[in-house]
Formats: sequence, C-alpha cells, structure tokens
Amino acid sequence: MTARRRAALAAVLGIGPLALTGLAAGPAGAHGTMGGPVSRVLTCYAENPENPASAACRAAVAAGGTQAFYDWNGVRIGDAAGRHRQLIPDGRLCSAGNEEFKALDLARADWPATRMAPGRQDLAYRVTARHKGSFELYMTKAGYDPSRPLTWSDLDARPFAKVTDPQVRDGSYVLPVDVPARSGRQLIYAIWQRSDSPEAFYSCSDVVFGADTGKAPEAPAAPATSAPATTGAPGTATTAPAPTASVPDDARIAAGADRSTVRHRHHAQTVAEGSASPLAEPSATAETSPSGADLAQTGSSSTGTTSLMAAGAAAVTLGASVLLLAARRRRAGNVG
Repeated sequence: MTARRRAALAAVLGIGPLALTGLAAGPAGAHGTMGGPVSRVLTCYAENPENPASAACRAAVAAGGTQAFYDWNGVRIGDAAGRHRQLIPDGRLCSAGNEEFKALDLARADWPATRMAPGRQDLAYRVTARHKGSFELYMTKAGYDPSRPLTWSDLDARPFAKVTDPQVRDGSYVLPVDVPARSGRQLIYAIWQRSDSPEAFYSCSDVVFGADTGKAPEAPAAPATSAPATTGAPGTATTAPAPTASVPDDARIAAGADRSTVRHRHHAQTVAEGSASPLAEPSATAETSPSGADLAQTGSSSTGTTSLMAAGAAAVTLGASVLLLAARRRRAGNVG
C-alpha cells in the first residue's frame, strides 16, 4: 500500500497513517548459525543441553547454563551495522560479547570439531527466519592456539569467502566457497550481516584439517594399584582427539523450539538498543519451521501473510462502508 493510499484510508477511518503500516509489511526477524561446519552453540544443543556428551559442552553448560543452547540461533548484535570489530572485544568473539553466550568463549582444545579439506565446496548456514544480507567467513591463521582466548588478530585480515543473498536449501543458506589450506585444528568465524536491518549474527565452528593438533585435557592420574596404560610410549602422556561435532536434525530442532527465548527477547532488545530498523516479532512458524520452503523473506509464514491480507481487506471494506453511509446522509439532508 502506498503512502498516499494509506493517508486516504486513514482519513476515512479517522486514524493515523502509521496505524496502517503493518498492512504493507509483514513481521521481520532473522536468526541462525553455521550448520556445516556446525557451530559450537548448535553442536552442544544437538548433544542435549541437559546431558551433553562431550567434555567441552559439559563445561560450557557448567559455565553458562543450558538456556544459551536452546537459543542457539540468537548469537547476535541488534545494532551492529557492520561495526563488528568495534563492538566485539578480543576473547568474546564466539559470544559476540553477549553475556548469555559467554560459555562459547571457553578456550579449549577439545571442542567437538568437523573434519574439513581445502578447496571448492558448499558450506551451510542453518536459518530459522531468512532475510537479505551478506555472509563473511574468516579462518584462523596458521599457528592458531585453541587453548588461548580467540582474538581478532587470530583471524585472517580478510574473509576467505563473502556470499550475498545465497539460496536456501533444506532450511539452510548454501554458501559456495573456496576453503583455504590449513593443517590441524582451526576455527571458522562467521558473520551474517543483514542488509535490511543493522542486526548481525555470529558463530564459531571448530574444524580440523588432517591430524587434530589440539589436545584434550588430560585425565586424572590412575591409582597406583591399577594396571598400567597400554597405549603410548613409557613416560609420555596420551590424549584422544576431540569428538566429532554433532548436527541436529529437524526433529531435534523442532523439539527444543518451545524452550527458546530468542523471538520475544530480541524484539524488546532491538527496540531498547535504538536499532535503525526495530524488529517486529516474527510468527511462531517462522521461528520454528525447519523447512526452507516455509521461511518467507520477511521472516513471516504464509499464515501471517494471509492474516495481513485479511486485515487489509477488512480495513478497505470498513472504509467503503463509512463513505457509503456519509453519502446517504448527505442525500437525506438534501431531500429534507
């Protein structure tokens, strides 16, 4: 609906023009995280926040609680507007400086990781409400030490991939990229900056090229009465590689949707932060649907769009009725 038509209809109905804005634009909202290679927050959700399988995810729950992992698609800054390095301090990259997600910044060499190889391939960004924008992917430099807090200087100065408005397939943005050559344990840092809002999303994905050079924390020494270890040379410590990162299926994602606080909290936060484009609450379908086919560009479902159309039709019908009544009264006055 154009501004002129909104003004005309508002005059007929006796309301302000802004009251009709919702008839022209559906609710907005965008949320997601890297799904391939899977991010830290999503793999701990896949393991079940109530009883994680890996030592790193257990430590993360102990450090920050379980809610962060039910809110796996909400590591974001509402008014980022491209100011990522200015807003996120060193050591807080994985949480984007958000206190709820502070456990994602734990400096550990045993975070569940995804095996990778260099070269051309499609990566995946799991999305629960899609919007236009650009993805930038950064790789840690050779010599990256996962046992130290992640800093901006640990990342390459330029992203190894930048993808704008990618296609969605099976509930994920498809990111065609050329992965650079690396060795050992590395990390991919993803930034999704929306172009229709200053909001941006962030994620950390632990990856391994070739042999895992990271070392898991050593187990406590065995009692003197126990049998000696049978692996490793005498006098050397042996550590197992970190577990493989888990990817939740659609059923798992849907099962935890009612535990998420992302939708309602983010709307309030965005307004409080003074975002240039405050987010309206997206529909429940947009937040929880695992299927890419149900993810509208505005973050609303087809049901929400139908409701808006119905509301618009009702407003027009009411306006026509008011005009007809006014005309009848004028004719009656002329006759009298």
